[in-house]
Amino acid sequence: MRISLNWLKEFVDIDQTPAEVAELLTMAGLEVEGLERRAQDFSDVIVARILDIKPHPRADRLSICQLDAGREEASVVCGAPNISKGDLVPLALPGTALPNGMVIKESRIRGEISYGMLLAEDEMGLTDDHTGIMTLPDDLRPGQSLSEAMDLEDSILEVSLSPNRIDCASIVGIAREIGALTKKKVSMLEIHTEESENLIEDLADVTILDSQGCPRYTAGLVENVKIGPSPFWMRYRLHVSGVRSINNVVDITNYVLMELGQPLHAFDYHRLAQGRIVVKRAENNQIFTTLDEQPRYLDDQMLVICDGREPVALAGIMGGLNSEITENTTTVLIESAYFDPTMIRRSSKELSLTTEASYRFERGIDIEGVDRALKRSLMLISELAGGDIAKGIIDCYPRPWSPPKITLRTDKANKILGTSISTEQMADHLSSLNMAVRIVKQDQMEVSPPSFRVDITREADLIEEVARLFGYNNIPVTLPAIRPAEEHIPEFALRDRIKSMLVGIGFSEIITYSFISPKSADLIGAGQRSDLRSFVKLLNPLSQDQSVMRTSLIHGLLSTVRLNSLRGQNDIRVFEWGKVYIKGDGELPQEKQVLAALITGLGSGQEWYQEPRETDFFDIKGVAENTLEALGIEKAEYKRNSPKEGLDPDEYARIFYAGAEIGAIGKVSKDVLEGYGVEKKAYILELYIETLLSLVVWAKRFTPLAKFPSIRRDISIIVSQSVESAMIVGIVKKMGNGLVESVDIFDVYEGKQIAPQEKALALRVSYRSKERTLTDDEVNKIHEGIIEEIGRLTGGRLREGH
Repeated sequence: MRISLNWLKEFVDIDQTPAEVAELLTMAGLEVEGLERRAQDFSDVIVARILDIKPHPRADRLSICQLDAGREEASVVCGAPNISKGDLVPLALPGTALPNGMVIKESRIRGEISYGMLLAEDEMGLTDDHTGIMTLPDDLRPGQSLSEAMDLEDSILEVSLSPNRIDCASIVGIAREIGALTKKKVSMLEIHTEESENLIEDLADVTILDSQGCPRYTAGLVENVKIGPSPFWMRYRLHVSGVRSINNVVDITNYVLMELGQPLHAFDYHRLAQGRIVVKRAENNQIFTTLDEQPRYLDDQMLVICDGREPVALAGIMGGLNSEITENTTTVLIESAYFDPTMIRRSSKELSLTTEASYRFERGIDIEGVDRALKRSLMLISELAGGDIAKGIIDCYPRPWSPPKITLRTDKANKILGTSISTEQMADHLSSLNMAVRIVKQDQMEVSPPSFRVDITREADLIEEVARLFGYNNIPVTLPAIRPAEEHIPEFALRDRIKSMLVGIGFSEIITYSFISPKSADLIGAGQRSDLRSFVKLLNPLSQDQSVMRTSLIHGLLSTVRLNSLRGQNDIRVFEWGKVYIKGDGELPQEKQVLAALITGLGSGQEWYQEPRETDFFDIKGVAENTLEALGIEKAEYKRNSPKEGLDPDEYARIFYAGAEIGAIGKVSKDVLEGYGVEKKAYILELYIETLLSLVVWAKRFTPLAKFPSIRRDISIIVSQSVESAMIVGIVKKMGNGLVESVDIFDVYEGKQIAPQEKALALRVSYRSKERTLTDDEVNKIHEGIIEEIGRLTGGRLREGH
């Protein structure tokens, strides 16, 4: 929010420099992001009186103005049509640098000397008005410096407000803060209005049909107004506040908004059917055209302001085109109300329509300041637009506000802040913020915040206010008195171990958004009843592509691969440790911790000793085995018992250990890759962390070196293509009577010497006893039994010559 320092000084005495004020506010929690100087370099812009105006002899649209510049007369060529003899105008002398960078020079225009330039308001950066030369008040003296004569030198503070400090979204709000910080009294402007004999109750009527959505509605009426431009001082203040000037009545509503923080709306009274105002809910699919000439589609959760026939405004957001103030308006009805913040915020977001009014209403304005803002606007309209103020105001306030009472304990506040502030000091700080304070006992007080401090609801809020006014820089810096944590958190330890292992084998960690598009389930090929479609929807999404919580990490991995491949990076190894969110039957979703890793591109690059090789299924299987072995899980089983969504049904496996499914690996299906625009094959690993946690072997144990020699035997057997090698390895270990130390597959053959539906596996079995030296006879007996059992269970046969 942009704040004029000169405007602030009307409410509180400020002795500090602009920079000191900025520092003061920032240290109190109201960050000043910028400080802008206004009219600081206008020493060469002076007041001049037009003595005579003559047509330019060689240009139809130009005039030659003879000016009284104080000490001397000057001649200036001008093309503005709005000047007259006797007007006081701003004259920029040669050498003047304007805010837009232009430097004024003495020049010859169509053969006539022009000693300087007459200025419009926008050329001096005062407003955005360029309709003509600025006309100055008659009480100024020619030759005066313009900035001194009109007190134009100003400083603009750019204040960044946190969402809870809506009370500071006004000049008065910032003045109250400065007053509390500097212990200065804030002076509120006196409001005087002269009313006519016409009673407002005889002219207008207000009915509230939804008192929950509109707890308070006030209205005032002014007859015989004259619509026209606003005076310079008002247009200047609106301009530096970032508000465009429209006409005097509309400008007054915006002026009061900036001054007091209360949004107002002006209706053309004669365009209100039956002179009525009805506050109620809109109808579903009702169409209403707002002031920006856009049709808005409403629903029954939105609040509208109606006349005797139809809606005339979106409550708390924007007025309607059918009741706007025009140059023909003669009677104005002013609305000043309080609307429910939740309802206004929902409507604003639903309509994608944010205004200065909705910004304030949705955060909670001062319900007790509604009538004061109304009376202030009526006074200004009477002064600047003429007219007669109807007697009285309409004030519908069915449930008046009552201040809450909050207990503040001195010892608790000091304990939290690390200070030793006395009860009296705390009471003094809070009183300076217009809070009613009653000391109950030596270390306890009862505090009632004012109506404009809607953010003060509990003891912690009061403690924060004490800290702000005491000064954050006055709070001593201390280290918290805590003992170093000794507790072992398994999930964190597991995360660190897995991350370290994956980084060590060439993976890079990525962190992707938890918000994804609901279309991701279609891209992954999820079934209609799949958990991948059990999305948790966001109430206020950034976009449709980020409107639900992710149900899988695969979306983030493949999106990252596509992003990198578009930039020429095709050999990728990435992983992510994160949560997925599955919508359940309860109020909260299921949150599951998952590790997902992906590899694509080359498994090994070209070297002098090897040819390049593309990544395949066994690369990702190796990653899974290495990861699990690092966790002490050495006998995991890889089964293809049911296809996994998103993976190729011919190249996948689910990972089991001790009967529990702990993950999955596989090749990403062709359809999924095409959906994400990924050209190269990709392989994915998923590990389910919650299941893994109970299986991890945290302590590594030393295994003594073997005392007795091993005996090795090879088996070369032909089996059907459908027989998995894991089944054969299992048979070997089962039949080994505890003497099989290891089983390694060292060759797989598929070719002309065997049937197309068959494959030949070569296994090396190592036998060893921990208690004695094995003999060849007993090893041969066990080995033959293993071969016989493999043949019986798989239908396999020994390969000839073995």
